[in-house]
Amino acid sequence: MNLTDMRAIVRRDLHDEDTGNYRWTDDELNRHIARAVKDLSERLPREEKAVKATTSGSRELDISDLSDRVIVVAIEYPVDRFPRCYQRFSLWEDVLTILSEEIPDGSNACVYYGKLHTLDASSSTIPELHEDLVAAGAAGYAAVEWAIFTVNRVNVGGNITPREFHDWGRERLNYFRQELRRLGRRNRVRLNALYRPYYPAVSKSTDYGP
Repeated sequence: MNLTDMRAIVRRDLHDEDTGNYRWTDDELNRHIARAVKDLSERLPREEKAVKATTSGSRELDISDLSDRVIVVAIEYPVDRFPRCYQRFSLWEDVLTILSEEIPDGSNACVYYGKLHTLDASSSTIPELHEDLVAAGAAGYAAVEWAIFTVNRVNVGGNITPREFHDWGRERLNYFRQELRRLGRRNRVRLNALYRPYYPAVSKSTDYGP
């Protein structure tokens, strides 16, 4: 999948496949596709892991170089332990502060974060499972914008009225947003399970003595 492929799917959904009389230009559809990709990224970001060197004696970690960052999910420090050591943290702009008792000694930490998906002329990071969902969102945005633009204008684009385009577009956007909410909830549950802080099980019935 690349941007050209996605644009073709969106045109098919919009019934805008007459190459000699496109209703939307490529640039217009690219903009709507980019908006849908951003919406998907906010709910289901691309998962990344970055190894960052800490500063001895400092709890702060500069993550300004983690481009297109949507969310920071977890901080692992120290690394390469089992079970993994995930630290409590706070984030202000591009500075991450480790709040746990252990003060970094200059060794590496791992930052687990989500970033924006990419869709360009050659490649895509959007999961294949969600490509049609992005197309639905982009088509919905395009239809609603066109309907608003053509209000009180002479319709030379065929028999479909602006009202029909608007209603169809709203229907597609409602579906798109409902699916994003569902995916977002499912992703939060999975992330919380994956990065739940480790605490040894404490027996409520056995006395291990002093």
